[in-house]
Amino acid sequence: MLIIQDIFVSQEIWEEQFLCNLNACKGACCWEGDYGAPLEQEELRILEEIYADIKPFLRPESVKRIEENGLYEYYEETGEYGTNLMPNGACVFLTYDNLGIARCGIEQAHRAGKTDFIKPISCHLYPIRVYQNEATGFKAMNYDEWEICSAACTAGKKAKLPVYQFVKAAIIRKYGEAFYDELDAAVQHLRPNPIE
Repeated sequence: MLIIQDIFVSQEIWEEQFLCNLNACKGACCWEGDYGAPLEQEELRILEEIYADIKPFLRPESVKRIEENGLYEYYEETGEYGTNLMPNGACVFLTYDNLGIARCGIEQAHRAGKTDFIKPISCHLYPIRVYQNEATGFKAMNYDEWEICSAACTAGKKAKLPVYQFVKAAIIRKYGEAFYDELDAAVQHLRPNPIE
């Protein structure tokens, strides 16, 4: 484990390799699981502000669900807000491309230049999950191993791409470039030889 700017970083983040393989999983992380994508407090406001801009990128059934149940909900079990879900468990922001691969409607709106907000940071950082205890100030970045991502693990090993490098843009978005550079330097010091 490393401590970078008071955040605990688990060893798996640089020891495991990861590279999304959407052709294999079809974006299953957008419809699998028991809860919506975790949302930060600031993201609740952002989603409300940009809803009109992302609405054209969502499926009609998603729009209906959002307008009946909201963009997000509070999950008692996890103690945090998350994106709302469809009755089948899929994220309300899930869309599909012409190949049947799940895509994020928020990200599609961003790519079309309709919003500056890329997508929830928890989705951008995945497979890293950030756990924090507000009372103690404790924060930890952990690798979330999930069977549906086995093809991404295989692709990551082939590419020799550590998890933290795969999500470099998201880490910089969340914590800044200095944080990423410090993490990378610490990893290079601990592991001066390339991944075998």
